Amino acid sequence: MQIPFNRTFLAERELEYLTEAASSGHTSGDGPFTRRATALLRELTGAPSALLTTSCTHALEITALLLDLRPGDEVIMPSFTFVSTANAYVLRGAVPVFVDCRPDTLNLDERALEAAITPRTRAIVVVHYGGVACEMSTVLQIAGRHGIPVIEDNAHGLGATYRGRPLGSFGALATQSFHATKNVQCGEGGALLINDARFAERAEILREKGTDRSRFFRGQVDKYRWMDLGSSYLPSDVLAAGLTAQLEAFGEIQRRRHAVWAAYHAAFADLDLVHPAVPPGIGHSAHLYHLLLPSLEQRQEMLKHLAEQGVQGTFHYQPLHSAPAGRRFGRTGPGGCPVTAAVADRLVRLPLYAGLSDEEVARVIDAVRSFRPGPGAAPAQREHRAEVPS
Repeated sequence: MQIPFNRTFLAERELEYLTEAASSGHTSGDGPFTRRATALLRELTGAPSALLTTSCTHALEITALLLDLRPGDEVIMPSFTFVSTANAYVLRGAVPVFVDCRPDTLNLDERALEAAITPRTRAIVVVHYGGVACEMSTVLQIAGRHGIPVIEDNAHGLGATYRGRPLGSFGALATQSFHATKNVQCGEGGALLINDARFAERAEILREKGTDRSRFFRGQVDKYRWMDLGSSYLPSDVLAAGLTAQLEAFGEIQRRRHAVWAAYHAAFADLDLVHPAVPPGIGHSAHLYHLLLPSLEQRQEMLKHLAEQGVQGTFHYQPLHSAPAGRRFGRTGPGGCPVTAAVADRLVRLPLYAGLSDEEVARVIDAVRSFRPGPGAAPAQREHRAEVPS
């Protein structure tokens, strides 16, 4: 039997809550389970305000609306990220400015950040790759000097910390993903975390099709009206029911995922491959485990070998700066993105989810350790192995 790359985890009370929501008569957005899930999310992240959305993509789109981005405005972001990070701002006419990633954490390289800032820079978006925090102290210092808001794309980082503080609590705004591949999921879903109170009231309006409908249902106005731009970003309360059960089981989910991550890390410590790096002072989320092969050729050979052993591995992001749409809509910051180009072709992700059994973990480990590159393969590129700065 093949070990899939991902298998969704069913929380203990998930089916019970889904049935309750479906039979309650309130299956549209902002129902009782939406309120329960939102309260749990706020408790977990420390966010003063949170709004569930239909996806992390939509939460990012709301941030672009909140910032009143206009054509020609620039938004700095890593090239090594999912397309939604860029699309949300391109939709408002803004120009993504792509910055390289660090060779250790694969996060936005904070050393390249200041050189990418121009008079047109309106925001800095950081992505905590694999649930390992960006160097937020440096990012926030640079952003503060220039008066630029920071947005956290925290799709990977729920439950992770930077110097004891939850990810998602550093930026003026932050976004979460509850896609089926995430640690906590409801199939499709997301959330906007609002850490700057100036954005709270307007964010609620934008999420409700540009109306003050939420205020109407709270009895604060006698009718609701079209107040602003907006769209329908509310998830069904049925989805929120599943998410509620997942958030209630978050401790158990994380315990299981960390056990798998730790088993991989110990088993591959002696291999001549680059492993995930977790700098001091950072608590990661065990969102993914990756290895960097010496070359694209060996990466493809390993993926084929894993498949032959009944293990579904996969690669990850392709650089945005060199993608057709990236070249059309964005530009690359000073210095280019050579690390991003190098790691994207060599990265392999392994199965990692809460339902992975000990036997399956052992099979994945055996499959990786039994890999032998073919004759004539490129030698290991040890120059890409970087020390983790403190």
